[in-house]
Amino acid sequence: MESILLEDNKHWFDSACYDDFTTRELLVKALDFLHTKEILAIIGARRVGKSTLAKLMIKELLKEVEAKNIFFINLEKPAFIPFKEEASYLEKIFDEYVKLANPDISKKIYFFIDEIQIFKNWEVFIKSKYENSNIKFIITGSNSSLLTSNYATVLTGRVLKLRLYSFNFKEFLQYKNIDISSKLLITKNKIDIKRAFDEYLKWGGYFSVISNENEEIKKEILKNIAEDIILKDIVPRYNIKNSSQIRDMFFYVVSNTTNTVNYSTLSSKLGIDAKTVKDYITYFEDNFLISQISNHHNKLSEQIKSAKKIYLNDNGFLNLSISSNRNFGVSLENLVFNFLYAKDENLTYLKDKYEIDFFSNKSLYQVAFNIDDESTKKRELNAFRYFDSLDTLQKILITYDTNEQYEDVEVISCDNFILSK
Repeated sequence: MESILLEDNKHWFDSACYDDFTTRELLVKALDFLHTKEILAIIGARRVGKSTLAKLMIKELLKEVEAKNIFFINLEKPAFIPFKEEASYLEKIFDEYVKLANPDISKKIYFFIDEIQIFKNWEVFIKSKYENSNIKFIITGSNSSLLTSNYATVLTGRVLKLRLYSFNFKEFLQYKNIDISSKLLITKNKIDIKRAFDEYLKWGGYFSVISNENEEIKKEILKNIAEDIILKDIVPRYNIKNSSQIRDMFFYVVSNTTNTVNYSTLSSKLGIDAKTVKDYITYFEDNFLISQISNHHNKLSEQIKSAKKIYLNDNGFLNLSISSNRNFGVSLENLVFNFLYAKDENLTYLKDKYEIDFFSNKSLYQVAFNIDDESTKKRELNAFRYFDSLDTLQKILITYDTNEQYEDVEVISCDNFILSK
């Protein structure tokens, strides 16, 4: 075990070992949470950068904390898999750390546990240490029910949650070394920004994708990410017998992104019973492949029962569609969804005679790739008019490249919209 601990804790010997890591916007908030007693849980899909964020936190901690009082362990190491049913093995890992590193136990220990859901009953170990020692736990996990299932009763009131997404557009620009720190620089770099936006619109924000230039390899990486989530997380966790069936269903869902989901229709098309279809969609959402939003209603019970619209949690997955034609309107709407949803997980849509794509914090957001056609423009603007009775603060029509004002509706290009927020 010693070699594993040394491999995961290079900072014990080299304080600059994480200097080349690309920073993330969530780092500031995560560092603020380090000053609390509560356990910090960082959740998000596989390969969005949870481990990287943890190591960026370690990099900052090293400025004030003795290196050997900071411990990181990745539970997905093959050597740990045989013990995943034994929560007591986590105690052994901790004891080996103390024996090897000899931390100053009179001071706080920062204990990072990556992919903690690998171990069954992990919450028992965390609770025992949380209450009887000066340890700050930072845990990461790749499914949302990590925070709502077993440990909910054991650790109630003791956990603060942060969700990490793949790179957003601003982080993507930072990775590309495109300076957007002022309006002047945004104007100066507008051509580079638009070129980067086109790339981000198509390929999304997974680091392993955006750091690769070959488009065939990009697509293969995205397929691998999706299949890893389905085959390594969902299939074993829910004891699914037909792995090819659930994998094929995901690719079908990709091809129907931004639409409302109809379980009966999916059932008949895929030859799967409706209950199984509903279960699979829930699993996709729980493991951060997709998100669903409801039709807004004043009565919460009605909103919960309403038809759900499905969105992918990264635009890159749209490249896995079974359809050969790329729908740029779908790409743009999915991108806007992810931007808005990261700020408001209570995001809804509006649908009656007309439809508004997104309703958030008393603001209406409609998405249209372009409004060059007069009938398209009229349809989009009429949707805002139809919902005039709502108490709204702003009405925004987001397009690919149009920026103008129509009475009380602001028409704005998607890149300008994101950079203005």
